[in-house]
Amino acid sequence: MAHVEAVCTSEKKGQVKRERTHVLLKTDWGMENDAHAGDWHRQISLLAGESIDNVKEILPSLKHGAFAENIITRGLDLTSLKIGDRLRIGDEVILEITQIGKECHNKSCVIKKATGDCIMPREGLFAKVIRGGEVRTGDPLAIDSSPHP
Repeated sequence: MAHVEAVCTSEKKGQVKRERTHVLLKTDWGMENDAHAGDWHRQISLLAGESIDNVKEILPSLKHGAFAENIITRGLDLTSLKIGDRLRIGDEVILEITQIGKECHNKSCVIKKATGDCIMPREGLFAKVIRGGEVRTGDPLAIDSSPHP
């Protein structure tokens, strides 16, 4: 079953995010106490744990949050999602995909310098919070196919 592997926050942009046990997502805002929250289209960043595993083959000490990702997923092919697709986390949270990929800060992040590559520009997803709520490590995750306006 697809699930949330980790949730991470940072107080300032450009910082590595720190793993938390749970976070609060606010509708039309993003993750409480995270520097990327706000009234814009990149409120939440997502990255697949499977993609991070590939990088860990080169950098085994890599920790959750190293790519500045808010939510790490496991068991769902994030690369199959398109802009406008929605994800449901647990019973209440709904995210809508708004952007695929993003160039690294300063054109070359620490991970790219160490490995020669970075997955965020190709595999990172960004979303806005359509319906907020609490998200915990281990929460189920699924593509939301219910109709929406």
